Amino acid sequence: MSADATSAPGHLDGNVLAGLLAEIFTVDPVAHGCRCGCCGAVEPLARALVYLNCPGTVARCSHCSAVVLRLTVTPAGRWLDLGEGASLCLPVPEG
Repeated sequence: MSADATSAPGHLDGNVLAGLLAEIFTVDPVAHGCRCGCCGAVEPLARALVYLNCPGTVARCSHCSAVVLRLTVTPAGRWLDLGEGASLCLPVPEG
């Protein structure tokens, strides 16, 4: 499936996550390794296939296209879903 994952239309690479995640993390997370929970591949998050035209932002593994990260902004905060049902809600800074 990896050939299809890299040629699928409508996605950007993981570098698009840098601005979104910079609001949450103090380091640049897209430069660091991300292990896919489905196939086990470890790649910098910048290599992920990122889809912006979803409910939120969805990053998929560039090898098997499994979801590795979801980021959704709601009035309650930024929801960061790292898979397997685990999610973290971080408050939106005031201002």
